[in-house]
Parts: sequence; C-alpha cells; structure tokens
Amino acid sequence: MRKVLLGFGYLYQINFNYMKRILSLMLLACFSLQAQEYFPNNDDISAVSHITRVIKNANIVTSPGKMITNGTIIIKNGKIEAIGNNVTIPKNAVVEDAGGNYIYPSFIEPYGDVAMKTPPRAPGSSVAQYDEGRKGYYWNDHIRAEQSAMNFYEYDEKEAQKFIDAGYGTLQTHLHDGIARGNGMLIALDNEGTNAERILKQESGNFFSLSKSRQSRQSYPTSLMGTLALLRQTHFDADWYANGHSKTKDLSLEALNAKKNLVQIIEAGNKKNVLRVDKLGDRVGKQFVIVGGEDSYEMIDDIKATNASLIVPINFPDAYDVSNPNLEWFVNLGDMREWKQAPGNLMMLSKAGITYAITTKDLKSPAELMKNLKRAIEYGLTEDQALAALTTTPASILQVSNMVGTLEKGKLANFIMTSDKLFEDDTVIYENWVKGSKHILKDRTTKDIDGDYTTTIGGTTYDLAIKGKGKKVTVKIDSTTLGSKITYDGDWINIVTTQKDAEDKAYTRFLATSENEQLTGTAYLTNGNEVRFTAVKAEETKDESKSKDEDKDESIAEMGTMTFPNIGYGSISKPQEETVLYRNATVWTNEEEGILENTDVLVKDGKISKIGKNLSAGSARVVDATGKHLTSGIVDEHSHIAIDNGVNEAGHNSTAEVTIEDVVDHEDINIYRDLAGGVTTSQLLHGSANPIGGRSAIIKLKWGYKADEMIYDNSPKFIKFALGENVKQSRYQYGVRFPQTRMGVEQVFEDYFSRAREYANSKGKSDFRYDEEMEVLLEILESERFVSCHSYVQSEINMLMKVAEKHGFRINTFTHILEGYKVADKMAEHGAGGSTFSDWWAYKYEVNDAIPYNGAIMHSQGVLTAFNSDDAEMSRRLNQEAAKAVKYGGVSEEEAWKFVTLNPAKLLHIDDRTGSIKKGKDADLVLWNTNPLSVTAKPEITMIDGIVFFELVRDLRFRESIKKERQQLVNEMILAKNKGMKTQTPKKKDKGLYECETIHW
Repeated sequence: MRKVLLGFGYLYQINFNYMKRILSLMLLACFSLQAQEYFPNNDDISAVSHITRVIKNANIVTSPGKMITNGTIIIKNGKIEAIGNNVTIPKNAVVEDAGGNYIYPSFIEPYGDVAMKTPPRAPGSSVAQYDEGRKGYYWNDHIRAEQSAMNFYEYDEKEAQKFIDAGYGTLQTHLHDGIARGNGMLIALDNEGTNAERILKQESGNFFSLSKSRQSRQSYPTSLMGTLALLRQTHFDADWYANGHSKTKDLSLEALNAKKNLVQIIEAGNKKNVLRVDKLGDRVGKQFVIVGGEDSYEMIDDIKATNASLIVPINFPDAYDVSNPNLEWFVNLGDMREWKQAPGNLMMLSKAGITYAITTKDLKSPAELMKNLKRAIEYGLTEDQALAALTTTPASILQVSNMVGTLEKGKLANFIMTSDKLFEDDTVIYENWVKGSKHILKDRTTKDIDGDYTTTIGGTTYDLAIKGKGKKVTVKIDSTTLGSKITYDGDWINIVTTQKDAEDKAYTRFLATSENEQLTGTAYLTNGNEVRFTAVKAEETKDESKSKDEDKDESIAEMGTMTFPNIGYGSISKPQEETVLYRNATVWTNEEEGILENTDVLVKDGKISKIGKNLSAGSARVVDATGKHLTSGIVDEHSHIAIDNGVNEAGHNSTAEVTIEDVVDHEDINIYRDLAGGVTTSQLLHGSANPIGGRSAIIKLKWGYKADEMIYDNSPKFIKFALGENVKQSRYQYGVRFPQTRMGVEQVFEDYFSRAREYANSKGKSDFRYDEEMEVLLEILESERFVSCHSYVQSEINMLMKVAEKHGFRINTFTHILEGYKVADKMAEHGAGGSTFSDWWAYKYEVNDAIPYNGAIMHSQGVLTAFNSDDAEMSRRLNQEAAKAVKYGGVSEEEAWKFVTLNPAKLLHIDDRTGSIKKGKDADLVLWNTNPLSVTAKPEITMIDGIVFFELVRDLRFRESIKKERQQLVNEMILAKNKGMKTQTPKKKDKGLYECETIHW
C-alpha cells in the first residue's frame, strides 16, 4: 500500500505490479553495488552469480537485410551467448517473451562529446605567440595531440539517457577542442553499469578539426588556409620527429606519432572542406575519415573520387517562414534549395556507393534522429541503408565490428526492442539493452489506449481524446477544452483537468484502468464527491478495403532543380566547349594588327583557330557580331573574390606557407558577376596584413566548374608581400605583433631571406627538417616564384627593390603603387611592373599623394602598367576603369585597353595563353555591344577556353527561371508551415566582400 498525490488530495492504492518493479530495482541495485570480481571479499564467500537472460518470440534483425523470424536471443555476461530459431534455453535462465516485437542492433554514435568535461576558455584577447607555459609541447597551442579523452571523462547519466532513448548503445566520444584534438574513447551507454564496465576502448580514434582551441588565445591561424597549412606542417614535423632528429622533447608530436595507427578522423563541415581535407590527407600520407558532407549531393562525383569514408550529420534545415514577401527576399535561392534537397543527401551518397555513417552532431537532441531519417527515407533512402549507417558502417569505420554493429554470438548484447519495423511511423522503442543491461524506455506491457472516449458524470458529458501513444490527452465539456494532463503509475491512468480561464482553479481528477476498450475508475469532482465512471471508446472508422501498407504514401520525394553550381544562375548541365564563329566583328587584337574591322574569329577546341574575313563556318555556331566589338577577356591582376574563410592569415608576420589555392570558392556569385563584366581571369591574392603574406591563386572564372578546374594548369607561382600602414598595424587597436614601424618591415624581409638561405644550406643534411614556409621563400630567392607587393609610399617601394636586388631577385609587380609616378624610372630600371587603381586617393593617410595620372605616367616611363580592382564591385567595371587612362593622361584607347587585358596577363606570365586575340591562344573572349571603353558597353557573350560562361540572352532566361523556381519553393514552404512543420525566420546572409585589410579572428 502507498499514497499517491493527485490534485489536492492523497489516494491510497495497492498495485502489485508496482511492488514487483520496486523489488526488481532493489535487485538491480544489489548487482550494481557488487564489487569487481577480483576485489578482496571479506563478507561473502558464496560464488558470484551470473544471470542468463533469454528473449524469445522476437523478430530479430541481426544486420541490415537479415532477420530471424520468431527467434530467440540468449544473453550472458553482457554478451550474446546464442541467437537463432533452434536455440536451447539454459536451465535457470530468466526468460522474457517478446510477443512478436522486433529486435535491432543498438545504434552507434561515431562522433560524440558525451562524458567530456569542457575545459575553461583561456582568458584575455588574442596574442600572437606561443604560450610559454606549454613548453615541451608543439609551438602552436591549437595542436593538442597529447590530449586523451580519458583525462576529460566524466560520465553524465542525464546526457547519456538522451542517446539511450534514441536507440544508441555505443558512442565514440572525444574532447571537441583544438585543431589536433588527441584521441577519443569508445563507451557503452549503460546507466546501470560502472565506468569500468562502460569503457570499451580507452583509445578509439585520433581527431582533428578546422577549429581552434578554446584553451588558447594564440592568434595563429586566423584563416582556413592557415589552419590547413598548420595541419600540413604539423604532420611534416611529426615525421621528422619520429626519425629522431629533434634535440628537444615535444609531447604533442610524440602523441601524434603514437596515435598514427588509430582511425584518423577530421571534422571538415561542408562539401568544399571535405575535398580540402582529403587533399591535405593526400599531401601528408593519411586517409582521413571525414566528418561533414551534409551537402555532398551537390558535388557527389568529386566526393566519391576521394575514396574517403564520411561521418555525416543529418541536421536538415527547417523551412523558412516566407509568408511575409518583404522577408522572403532575405533568403537566397541556394538556401531555399538546401531546404528542399538536403534530405536527399543520404540517398545520393548511397546511390554513389560512398561509405558513410550517421552522426547526431548539430541536432538539438538525439530525439530528432528518427524524424530526420524518415524524411531521408521519403527521398529514396532504403531502410536497410539507414540501419547500416547507424550500425554496421560506424562499427566498421571505428574498427569495432568484432564487438558491436550486428547481433551475433560473442558480440555485446547491445540491441533495442521495438513495437514494429524500426522506421514505421508509429513504431515505439520499448527497450534498449546495453551490454545486457535492460533500459526500459516505455513499458511494452502497457496497453494502447489511444482513441476518443465519452463519459457522463453527474449529468455532465466529457469527451476525452488520448493520442501520441498515450502521451497527450484532450478533455472537452461540450465545445470547451479543459486544461489537462495525463500520467501513468503502473496499470493506473491519472488524468487531472481544470478549466483554463477559471479565476479560482479547481481540479477534476480521473483515476482509471483500461479494459475491453473502456476506461473504468473513479472521478474526484470539484465539490469533493467521488463518483465511479466508465469512459467508452468510440469505434474507429476504417476503410476496410485498404491495408496498412496501402495507406502509406510510397512516392519518392523530388529533390527539384540541381545546377552547376547549385545556386542561382547555375546551369542545368556543366557548360561545355563549343565551336563558334564570330562573324563581322570589330576585333581588338592587342597585337601588331591593332583593331580589325568587319573581321571573323573562329573558335575551335577551346582555342582561337582562325582570324580573317569571310571564314567558313562549317558546323560552328555562328554569332552575328556586326556592329559589335570582340576583345580578349579582362584579366584582373588583383582580386579577392571567390575566397573562403579569410583572405588574410594575420597570425604571423610571415605566412608564406599558406596558399589561396587551398580556399578557392567556386560558388561565389561574384564569379558570375565578373563574367557579366567581361572578366575571364583573376589573380586571387592574399591580403596585406603582414609583410610576407600567402601564395596566390590564378584562376579562370569557369562558373559551374570546381575549384581545382578553375586554377590555371601549370600556373605561374606568385606570393603577396605588403608594405605600409597595414603591416605595421598603425590602425589596429590591439596591434602587438612585430613589426610596428616601416623600418621594422624592412628588417622582417632581411631576417626571413637570411633564414631561407640558411635553410637552403641545411638541405641534404641528415637532420634536415622540411619547412613549407622556407621552401616558398627559397623559391623567391631562386626566382621560381614571383612577388606581387601591396605598396603606396615611395620610400618603401625603393627599400623593397633594394632588398630584392641585394638578395638576387626582382619584384615582379607593385600593386596599388599609388606613388608609382614618383619612382617610375627606378621601377623600370629594376624591371618591376605596376598594377594600380585608376583614380583612388585619400582614403587613408599614406595615399594622400595619389593622383589619377599615376597609371599614365608609369606607362610613359616604360613600366608595364595595369589597372586592378581589389574590390568585387569594381571588378565588374574594369572596362570603365581602363577608359580613365584615356581621360587622365591621354593614353590611346588601344593602349588603355591593354591596361586590363594584355598588360596584367604579362604581369602574371600568362600572356602566352590569354590577353590578346591571336591564333593558338586560349579562346578567352568577350563580345561587347559597343566600344568596350564606353560607359554603355555590356558584354553579350563571355567565353573561356571556348566555353560560353555568360550570355546576355541566357542571363535573361536565368532571371525568369529563378523567379519561377523561387515562387514554387515559396509555395512549398508556406504549405509546410500550414501543415504545422517547424519554420525559421528569414535572415539575410551576406558572405561579405573581402579586401586587402579584411581580417577574421
């Protein structure tokens, strides 16, 4: 007998099921208190008892696609003793009847952080250098390979229960902190066991990421390219250290080497980073398991080509609330498509044959797992594929298939019992057994009481609707809905109601049991009376002609439009090379022939094939260019478009080890906009945060192609240097890094070139350490890499030319160079070119002496002169920038046009391929509606390598198709909201436009 609080009173009841449960818990408590078997035992000399448990009459799914009908499973010492149809049940075993319920292997979480204590965040602001308190470890504080999950382990039953409730039995966990994070551990999610029983492997995997440690304020790296460079150098150093060349001890590198035989797992994130970290792995000789790729469907062939296994989040985005048209335009087409297409990602991965496991990473709770998986199944993912991604595949990736993942003799008794097939809509997980310990999630003996009931008490009729597997109850008197709550206590059902708008709340309480489609019990009324009642369940109306399976919608959800790239203005198919004849154009050759009137140009096999009059078209597409102007494509010598996650690696005063080629963003809409402005080639430069910056990427703006296909093959090697206010941090509030003066800038160059020469002398020695930064600087000294230098003030321009000459090389290009007119003769003598702005001045102190005649004066003194953008908006109008050389300085139109075509091509050492219209050169061409130097000039066709990437008539079609597709997706999102699906508020997402000074900390 016990008392239960209901409303404002107590009720005494006897419930034998409850007593049985208490005895069971007491028994379990006794077992959990049992000391380990080898501990000294002074109290009990009896033998240790091991209970054998048997579950029979179950549909046992042993692995994806394999099921034992009416099977039996025997569990002993936390493992499966036997499994099958013809299994002999041992004497004295505790036997349970599954009653036809289903059993599946428990799920495996391959990328968790459960049971990890979060270390405190380092105090203070970012600093440039290594923490002196970490002597004996790697020079960069974000490399923490020595970390072991065991050192941060603290089992949290509450957090573990969330995974247990979702069906998980095993979880790989590690400290999610740092770029090199150390090893993880594999634990069993057993809230009934001890830590000794839970820990399956103390070292399960070696972890990396692209995110810095919260335990350090060291500023380097400040960019994605810096992070990738750091990971490369760390692995180079680990190999060097392993060969015994270091004179000092480094615990981080020792740990990295000691853990190299563990599974190597790196968190990448999006599809582009998946490709980037796989390329990193190739460089350092590792095949990473990559966490990320929830958008792999957009680059599925490229992801497959990596041969990497993935651990994929399934945090699908919610629909946007686009009911307000003013907010709708905050959402770009790419994000709308993501909502529509992301649930199809797993199907696409499976179809491509890519190995992947599923992680709950980024989900608000593991409870969201099944909802999202069912959405993926709607897109064509099979149930066996979904189960494999939760069980066999993570077990294989983590190299623990001998323990978990399937239900076989000798493996851990990790399984769930469900009411029906796992992925059915109404399926309930009743129990989750972990190492043979049963966790009851929902009592499977509880009757299904969902339905509509009616009862009359004291002349008042109550309508009760119970739904959601008994989780929710709605109570009405006539049409008035009462506040209500339902709870269970063994076989007893407790319902408490109150009138929602009543000033003095009074509660009606129902205490009942369920039998024969009725609720029978006692109602405790607001006046204090107790009345017996019976609530009768209404008969369900069913279409008997349809089976359960026929009621289900088996149609596969459509992913909708996919383009290259998969955002607005992408093409349905990848743009392909064409044979094209431009007929009767005004051709600006940039060669000795000058401007040719009424001339034809034939493009074939990606090259300029013929130039002349009345050329034969053959099977070529003919473009009537009468009255129009055909030019070579614009070459932007200095651009910062199409770069991901930071244009500056600002953590050190020299970052020659980083390269923009690592972070080219092939989806940047500015690529398409530049094509619409006639640009075909851009040099993507590192910013100007430090004297020696990073290496550049020279790309063709091949919209719809991946990053590696944009970068020039056999690309000339360039690096960015910088002078002036930015590098000495005169305008940075917290600038603490050397140098702080212009004379300090000079010393940086002297120091690093001296180091590079010493490095060259060490090559060939037995203890030689490969240093990517020094390798790049050595390329400069050996004139294998060209320098493009951010510059303004004549004194510093002079200084750098002298430093270069002292060390035996030349500065290739001074960019910006707004005081170039003062030293043009010296630049010409040195052999340096100038890539300048047409008419910028006075936007900061060191450009107060800038004049718009700068370009014309440098050109007149024999300096190879170009105009650049340094700005995503200006790069779309470089044709008009070129025209300013005619206005300011009287440069001829032909020569002015070369400022944005042939001259920058020469500065980039690609003029043998582009920059002019000449037979045999790449077909990088632009057809303008009028003279390209006119403010009314617009490109009608922009072609690269004989492929049309922009066409004005196509652009108009794009705009119409985008409008139509947006409206369709808006309709679908509004419908989703009306169906009660969760939505998110539209927010404007701006990537932002990089310029020289942009720094991401």
